[in-house]
Amino acid sequence: MPGIERCVSEIVTRHGADPSQLLQILIQVQDVIGYLPADCLSLIAEALDLPRARVEGVAGFYSFLHSRPVGRYRILFSDNITDRMLGAPALMQALCSKLWVEPGKLSEDGLVSITTTSCTGMCDQGPAALINGRPVTRLDHRRINEIAELVRQQVPVSAWPAAFFNVEDNIRRRDALLASTAAPGDALRAAIRVGREGWLTEMERSRLRGRGGAGFTTAVKWKACRDADGADKVIVCNADEGEPGTFKDRVLLASHADLVFEGMTLAAWATGAQKGFMYLRGEYRYLLEHLQAVLERRRAAGLLGAGIRGQAGFDFDIDIHLGAGAYVCGEETALLESLEGKRGTPRIRPPFPVTHGYLGRPTVVNNVETLAKTTLVALEGGEAFAATGTAQSTGTKLLSVSGDCAYPGIYEYPFGVSIERVLEDCGASDAQAVQAGGASGVLIAGYEFHRRVAFEDVPTAGAFMVFDSGRDAFEIARNFVDFFAHESCGFCTPCRVGTSLLKGYMDKLASGHGAKPDLADIEWVTRLLKNASHCGLGSSAPNPVIDTLVKFRPTFERRLESLHFEPAFDLDAALATARRITGRDDAAAHLDRKKETQR
Repeated sequence: MPGIERCVSEIVTRHGADPSQLLQILIQVQDVIGYLPADCLSLIAEALDLPRARVEGVAGFYSFLHSRPVGRYRILFSDNITDRMLGAPALMQALCSKLWVEPGKLSEDGLVSITTTSCTGMCDQGPAALINGRPVTRLDHRRINEIAELVRQQVPVSAWPAAFFNVEDNIRRRDALLASTAAPGDALRAAIRVGREGWLTEMERSRLRGRGGAGFTTAVKWKACRDADGADKVIVCNADEGEPGTFKDRVLLASHADLVFEGMTLAAWATGAQKGFMYLRGEYRYLLEHLQAVLERRRAAGLLGAGIRGQAGFDFDIDIHLGAGAYVCGEETALLESLEGKRGTPRIRPPFPVTHGYLGRPTVVNNVETLAKTTLVALEGGEAFAATGTAQSTGTKLLSVSGDCAYPGIYEYPFGVSIERVLEDCGASDAQAVQAGGASGVLIAGYEFHRRVAFEDVPTAGAFMVFDSGRDAFEIARNFVDFFAHESCGFCTPCRVGTSLLKGYMDKLASGHGAKPDLADIEWVTRLLKNASHCGLGSSAPNPVIDTLVKFRPTFERRLESLHFEPAFDLDAALATARRITGRDDAAAHLDRKKETQR
């Protein structure tokens, strides 16, 4: 206990006993102790002067925080549909067998635990897993054997072969952003030269829309934050890229971090903000050291801190906060709650973050790609940026292409590119369908491949998952339904219950126990989720099922056609007997209803 007290005291002191740092404190304490025992939570609550229930509530919300020991080797296999297609379940089972551990359980000797996580952001190089937070890609049976031996010999993960942890960018097509040769500070110099008002004017001319999926006009958001009451404005980079099938932000953070941080600084120049945060998803924690080094380099170059580029009054700096495994925190208000050290429960809007965001301050929340794109606006000018793409979707878009294709990876295209062009470039010669926008996006059938990637046609946050003719559309939808049931934050009843009901119906059909009325019930549940959920997670959860029912309905109905009910007794005989013996119709009516149900 004295050791735990010392650990908690040092970490809390390091964070200034600030309750808004609760999540970061919990993460760091767990790093030292291995998990978060009850006594530890009590100590943290006391040190931060918070109710213990709040501390325990936060610790229990995030899937990467643990109240019980999880072993010295914590292995999480990606359960994303593309990893499953590449054989992840069989590889996980093989490793469990070799290490004599039951999936989802701690081994008897307390050495290892093996389970799944929703998505590691490595869809272009799966099957993938996280081992003590570090990504291991392109798993196969040989690599599984090597991992099992290293664990049995208790070799520290830091001493494992470096090749295990190689993560490739896989950039297949470059355009304006990925081909940029701008040096750090070039975009800032251009924006400072035209002044704050002139810079906002250039952003308005660019008509740049958010690349996180919603497509809100960036300049409108920045202007609203600038004009909001309150001097302590905040810029937040949403790097919680949790949508299955999306990994473009991973590549930008790994190889173009300067563009992202410069974009945050450009937002600060426009709005007058002095504080910035990058909210980095827990699965990308391996990038933290690299990102911190980029920040230090920018500070040393006068691109962060006081008087940026010698401009008096232009003071701005950035901190990085870690997420801990919660898909819902990709929603901007849930992210702000998490950033404040709370459970990631989406807020009711209005008020919007631009007026009441982080700790009630006016806040801009933009995603990684959006912020990087602002550097192009600064360098080229708003009109030049808007000359690419379509009228409603200016500039280029990064697509994370994965699934049944020869060349998975990152492709950058001007908005307006057709689905069939992308399929041709990535080597998908037998595509049956494409899931654009990840689990919450839209399923595009083969007869729609003429459609174009743009906000006015096929909007997408960047995921582009290809499925060939050998894939079962029902199983694809079922995987996405499982994902949403797992990731629901549980705040509102329609989403908490609705996603579970939807999962139950899909599992029932998959097991061969479904009936035709189940399809009507599924459609009813999807309407409930769409219309009554508190936030976008619940309202988008039924999208995969809706699209599959409309475009691939036979894949559902085939499961019904194979069902033949064998009654345990002769219903017709039972009806006649009931009428003859009782002389009453109520028992017979009950059997009539049963007979109709079985039909």
